[in-house]
Amino acid sequence: MPRLALTGTRIRDRRLELGLKQAHLARDVGISPAYLNLIEHNKRRIGGKLVLDLARILKVDPAALSEGAQATLITALLEAARAENAGEVARAEEFAGRFPGWAAVLAAQHARIDGLHHRMAALTDRLSYDQQLSDSLHEVLSTVTSIRSTASILAGPDEVEAEWKARFQRNILEDAKRLAKGAGALATYLDGAKDAAPAPSSPQEELEAWLAARAYHLEEVEQGRELVDDTAGELLTTYVQRYARDARALPLAEFATAYGADSDPVRLAERFDVDIATVLRRIAVLPPDLAPAPVGLVVCDGSGTLTFRKPVDGFALPRFGAACPLWPLYQALLRPQIPIRTVVQQAGRDAPRFLIYAIAQLRQPIGFDGVPIVEATMLIVPDSRADEVGLPIGSSCRICPQTGCAARREASILAKEP
Repeated sequence: MPRLALTGTRIRDRRLELGLKQAHLARDVGISPAYLNLIEHNKRRIGGKLVLDLARILKVDPAALSEGAQATLITALLEAARAENAGEVARAEEFAGRFPGWAAVLAAQHARIDGLHHRMAALTDRLSYDQQLSDSLHEVLSTVTSIRSTASILAGPDEVEAEWKARFQRNILEDAKRLAKGAGALATYLDGAKDAAPAPSSPQEELEAWLAARAYHLEEVEQGRELVDDTAGELLTTYVQRYARDARALPLAEFATAYGADSDPVRLAERFDVDIATVLRRIAVLPPDLAPAPVGLVVCDGSGTLTFRKPVDGFALPRFGAACPLWPLYQALLRPQIPIRTVVQQAGRDAPRFLIYAIAQLRQPIGFDGVPIVEATMLIVPDSRADEVGLPIGSSCRICPQTGCAARREASILAKEP
């Protein structure tokens, strides 16, 4: 329903809220009751002085009658409706116009649930990979189990000798002290780091943090200069060597111009006579002033383990390890040397859409007696087209809400109760 068509509905709701009769309101603004009835049933448009007179009698701002709910509120309602697959998305504006207070409550609740959803996903990820957090929780649970076991003996039907009873009570006291200390330390740790990203705990994460600080673009290498870094480890050295080879094969200015004219990785690979994975890596490290939009990049080895990742907003990536088996990254491993292009849509409340380019290639020549080493590369490009349904994927099974997935490896903590 158009926004202007809701003006009559708002007038009627406000009149009833004030307990005014239709005939009295019509008289006060100088129109007939029949005409006001047509207005209230959205069969007549009004404006100008009549809106001002009605607003004055109804004691509201004229904008509340003519403009209705703000666009942001309506947008929030639409997001909430789509997240729950509601069937009356088209009536969101009407609902916001007739019940602005309830609409604001619903929008705020959706925003809070959405925030909690992302917070839980982040905490779950930390629980999987944060060793300090995992150890602290294990300590707390072990102590609780010990207290429960000892208490069950004391509360049991069998008589316990006084000496043993005193010993058990001392054990409970000591365990209780240990539990209080452990729980306090855990609470302090969570409170102090609740909004902070987990500290790097592996060489891969250290490399990612180092590259993120540079926006994944190495200006020194682009200019052919040596990269000097006292903290450089083996992974960084290997990464810089590959980066330098990519930069020589695809000079920045020339490649950025070509990419701006034609973003298809296959045609770009043919134009520069390089493999497709090199093109995908080069796109991912373009500086912001030369890139049309931020993109993400993920690389895995033949086992499916993530070996490199460059995150992009909206596409949830697990920390280094296994990810959703439905990712095109893994489909590419099944078809080496065959490029894959597909649109995906991550499961969850936001359901963002991305255009994916993926390919699996030999990382190095294997020779006659060499062991085949396969590496898959996936470029993640935000996509807003509404004419193509995205393949539903997740980030990892533990925090994926999809039901009936044949590729699921473990139960999801987000699964809906039956």
